[in-house]
Amino acid sequence: MRALEILKTVDAIAAEDTRHTSGLLAHFAIQKKLIAVHDHNERKAAEMLLARLQAGESIALVSDAGTPGISDPGAIVVDVLREAGIKVVPIPGASAVITALSAAGIPANGFHFYGFLPASGAQRRRELEALQLQTSTLVFYEAPHRVIESVTDMATVLGADRRLTIARELTKTFETFHRCLLGEAAAWLQSDPNQQRGEFVILVEAAPVVEAGPVSEEAERILKLLLAELPLKQAVKLATEISGAKKNDLYEFALKIKNDQ
Repeated sequence: MRALEILKTVDAIAAEDTRHTSGLLAHFAIQKKLIAVHDHNERKAAEMLLARLQAGESIALVSDAGTPGISDPGAIVVDVLREAGIKVVPIPGASAVITALSAAGIPANGFHFYGFLPASGAQRRRELEALQLQTSTLVFYEAPHRVIESVTDMATVLGADRRLTIARELTKTFETFHRCLLGEAAAWLQSDPNQQRGEFVILVEAAPVVEAGPVSEEAERILKLLLAELPLKQAVKLATEISGAKKNDLYEFALKIKNDQ
């Protein structure tokens, strides 16, 4: 009700897709000037919105199927406006990540929201490798044409025995929740083409908490030398191969070194 009241009272509405928003407004008999703000024009649109707001107008910002700025256009607009001293007021609304978590039945161990993984398979696997040891639930968004490739890579990199929840088309007619092991996810999606449609939230079980063991002086020396020249993940990988120490132990020790620095 608050959102509807805002849409009725503002001078204009900035929308990710004016066609979608015009349908919503028509349903509630709201007539307002619509301004397109999407991935391809957001920086330019932000400056135009700033000028209008500084002239005394009030403007609402909406996105198509979620919350502006959360894997949707809006973050650049908000940043520009706040830098200029414009008041930005959030109106609670739909958020797929929170909606999925609330119905997934995952223990409250915190969550790491990533959003959309890279479209490239190699880049996607690199990002997943960096998330391997996260001890909180991993939450991803995914598009229908990439979902099978993504869950296949997740099973390969994160481990086929990890549990996951696939949440599809949340709050819509064909809303679906499916729980299985990561290694079973691709086959389940392939078994029914209908389950490959729509918008996805994928929730992956956290990595188990592993207490780091002691790191030998030699392994510590090798790791510090490599960290001075290489990214953390690559330094840990090479230090593990050279020293024979456990990867998890070296990873935890590397994080401690970085934090201390």
